[in-house]
Amino acid sequence: MREIVQFFKFEQLSGNDDSLNRWTIVPDVNRPGFELCGFYKMTEPRRIVIIGNKESEFIKTMSEEDQRARFPMIMDGLTPTLIITKNNDLPPIMKELADANNFPILRTSLDTSRLTTDLIAFLDEKLAREDTLSGVLMDVHGTGTLIVGESGMGKSETALELIRSGQVLIADDRVDVQHIHNSIIGHSPDIIKGLLEIRGIGVIDVQKMFGTNALGDRTQIDLVVQLVPFDAMAEYNRIGDESQRYMKILDVLIPMVVLPISAGRNVGVLVESAVTNFRLVQGGFNSADEIRRRFRESTTAEPVAYMDMKGSSDGSGSAV
Repeated sequence: MREIVQFFKFEQLSGNDDSLNRWTIVPDVNRPGFELCGFYKMTEPRRIVIIGNKESEFIKTMSEEDQRARFPMIMDGLTPTLIITKNNDLPPIMKELADANNFPILRTSLDTSRLTTDLIAFLDEKLAREDTLSGVLMDVHGTGTLIVGESGMGKSETALELIRSGQVLIADDRVDVQHIHNSIIGHSPDIIKGLLEIRGIGVIDVQKMFGTNALGDRTQIDLVVQLVPFDAMAEYNRIGDESQRYMKILDVLIPMVVLPISAGRNVGVLVESAVTNFRLVQGGFNSADEIRRRFRESTTAEPVAYMDMKGSSDGSGSAV
C-alpha cells in the first residue's frame, strides 16, 4: 500500500506507517454498496475498497448500530485499504474502528470513476504475469518485433543492422515480458539495458554509439520473427497465403514469421520487409490475394483474334 500511496499522493486518514505494509494481489476494486446493506455473499475481501459519493451519502442514513456491525466487514484483515474519493468526510465511527485495528484509510480529490480507472490500470501493470524470453526485441517502424532463434543465428547482428537503418532497440539477449490488458509488453532488465553483444567485438553501448533515439524503454510485442537454418527439404512460405503461425507468450497468441537463414541473405532487410508486409496485411492489403486476382484475370480473359496486316479477309492472310 505504501507504493500506491506514494504514486497517487493519497492523504492518509487513519493508521500509522506500519499499516501501509499491507499487500494487494487482486487488480480490481470494490464499491461496497451491497456490503453496507449487510449482504456479503460473493464479496472478494482482497480488493481495495472505494467509498464514493453514493456510499458516503448512504452511510449518513445508517444507524450507529448498523455502522458498527458492517464497517468491520469492509475493513478486515484481508482488505488492503479503503479509499474515500472527492474529499468526502471520514465517518467518525469508521475512523474509530480503523484506528483501533491500525487499518489504513486514504482520501483523494479525484472523482470515483477517474480513480477507479487509474487504480485498476496501475494494479494491472504491477500485478501482471511475467516471464523471461531469450531473443532480441526491436521497435521496427512502430511494430514491436521479437527476434528469436537458436544461439549463433545472428540475432544481435541483425539488431545492429536494424539500428543502423533507424530502428529502435528495446532488449538484447534477455527480454522480460508482462501480460497487460491482453497484450504482451516487453522490456529489458536494467542490468543489460542499452547493451548489445556482438561476437568478435564484444558488448557495445547502443545509446553512446547511435544516439538516444536508437534505444527504447518498452514496447508491445506485435510480431515474432523466428530465424532458422535453411533446409532445402523444408517447406517455407512462398506465396504468403499459407497458414498463419503463432507463438504463445503468457497465453497470448502472437503472429510469427519463420525466416530461413543461409549465406548471402541480408537478414536485417528480410526482417524489415517481414514487418512491413505484416503491417500491410494488418491494414487490409495481402499480396497473396493480389497475385490470385491477377491469375484469375489472366486465365478468364477471352483470346483476341486479329488479322495479319499483310493478310486479307478471304483467308489468304494468317490469323493469330
